[in-house]
This record gives sequence, C-alpha cells and structure tokens, in this order.
Amino acid sequence: MRAVLVRQPGGPDALDLVELPVPVPGPGQVQIRAEAFGVGQPDVLIRRGVYKWMPPLPANPGNDVAGRIAALGPGVEGFAIGQKVLLSARDLSQRGGCYADYVVAPADAVHALPDNVDLQAAVCLSNYQVAYALLHECNHPRAPKSVLVIGAAGGVGTALVQLAKLAQMNVIGTVSTQEKAEFARSNGADHVIFYRSEDVVARTRELTNGEGVGLVLDHVCGPEFTAYLGALGKWGTLLSYNAFAGLPEENLMGAMRNHLDICPAVRCFSFHIYDHDRDGRRALMRSVIDALGRNAIRPAISAVLKLDEVRQAHTLLEQGSALGKIIMTP
Repeated sequence: MRAVLVRQPGGPDALDLVELPVPVPGPGQVQIRAEAFGVGQPDVLIRRGVYKWMPPLPANPGNDVAGRIAALGPGVEGFAIGQKVLLSARDLSQRGGCYADYVVAPADAVHALPDNVDLQAAVCLSNYQVAYALLHECNHPRAPKSVLVIGAAGGVGTALVQLAKLAQMNVIGTVSTQEKAEFARSNGADHVIFYRSEDVVARTRELTNGEGVGLVLDHVCGPEFTAYLGALGKWGTLLSYNAFAGLPEENLMGAMRNHLDICPAVRCFSFHIYDHDRDGRRALMRSVIDALGRNAIRPAISAVLKLDEVRQAHTLLEQGSALGKIIMTP
C-alpha cells in the first residue's frame, strides 16, 4: 500500500510517498480502507518537526481519515465489513498515522458514521469538534447570544460560523477579501468586517447597537489581541485558541481592568485538554457527527487532491488562501 512518511523534518518536499506492507488488524483492532484524508495544521507541524506532541521519526503526519471497515481483528464486535467510519489521531496513543491507503486502529478509537454521511464531508469534522468545544464547553459566564469570529473563512472559522448559527447566535466574522466575505456569508455569517480596512472593534459595536458581543474567538493573538476586549459586551469572553501571530505585548490584566464595567473574561483554549478525557472528547465528535447526519452543518471543502499530491496539498494549506478544508483521496 501507499503511505506518506517524513524522515527528516522540513517543507512540503519532506513528504515522501512510499510503499509499505498492508497492516493486519490484531485483537481488538479494525482495518480501515481510506477514502478521504484531512489536511490540517497539526499535519504541517509534524512535517516540520515542531509539534509539541511529535511522533517519532520516520513519521506519518496524517491525523484524520474516513473510509470503510475492510477487516476486523479477533474479538471486535459492533462493526461490520464495509461500514463507514471516521478515525482521528486524537483518539490514538500518538498523533499522526492516517496518510495511508489502509490504517489499522483500536476499534474503540473509531467513530461509526451514518450510512447517509459523505466521507469527504466526514473527514472535515475535526474542525467542528474544536468549534463545538469553543462554543459550548468553555463555560462562558452567560450563554453568548452573539459572537465575533476572527478569520471566519478558515477551516475552524467556517465550522464556528455554522455551529454558532445552529445555536441561534448572531455571527460577525472578520475576513480579508471580498471572496472570503461572500464565502463567510454563504456559511451563515450575519455580518462581515474587513479587518484590513475597517476598525474591527468599532464596527462590531456598531453592528451590535453598542452592546458588544458575548464571545470573541481568536486564533491569531499577537499585538491586537487585547484590543478585542473592547468588542465585548457585559460578561463577555475573549477566547484564544491559537497564537499564530505570537503573544500580546500589552499587560493583559491591565487591559482587562480598563474594561471593569463589563467584567470581561479571557480564556486560553487548546483541544489537548481532552487528551486524557476520552468520554468528553468522543462526546464532542458524536455531537458533530449527529449534526452532519441531520444535514444541520455543511463542511466546506476548498480543494480535493490525490494522496500522491500530498506536497501540493501542504503547499496550498500554508499559502493560507483556501476557503474551507483541504482534503485528499487515495
């Protein structure tokens, strides 16, 4: 079978398509014949060799695969040959391992999928799993009725927009281009703000009649992070779930005390909080699988490439221009 390996960390050229023996499922394991692979930032971090949860080299950087059960190991019950399933490396003992024609995994790590679910859509659900946790698991002081999504046209941003609308929130999203604005609106955003030409805080307050939003979701962080406190309403939460632009330079406690009239909260979130919370982690995935099965969400796929185009897939992801999820097929 074909599989992708990284022997020495580096750029997309570090990704090698190799031939390996087809893995055989042992006791309690299932063999999955892959039909769709997700391409995400954790894959890039493994390829670069900088992931905090780095698997040993040579490493297969894939973290999400959807397909059908091809074989059952001894003692496996509850699955059938040909059944649609989803596997996320979040449910494995280490990250990676999913860029391959066949993947073997513990049966209790695999998620069964409804028959009506499209496998290319299903492999996008890791983003929705994160988004669901951000919206519903972070214990906001009051259930937010409105949300500002920074980067509303990205992979997790798109999931946030759709799930926030499903929760009947008023959704404002920031974008950089007209194309991304149209894309965000097509996914349910009520309003968009062009962050390169508009004052995000002032425009947010204008769109909320001066009240501010209950929740700001930011994956960028950097020097502008504390400014978003000004977009919050009473009891509002500013939530950081990544820091692509580095950490804020301003004293965070000082900035919060400049907004004592709203009692703001700041939370730092990582999905790795669920690394040792199997039940909580899998409950999140079941929630978004159910939403997909009911057609309540519509994962946006920006590009579909072949597994032997894995270098192009990573290049496209790092360019940052993709609208929605990049996936690969065998």
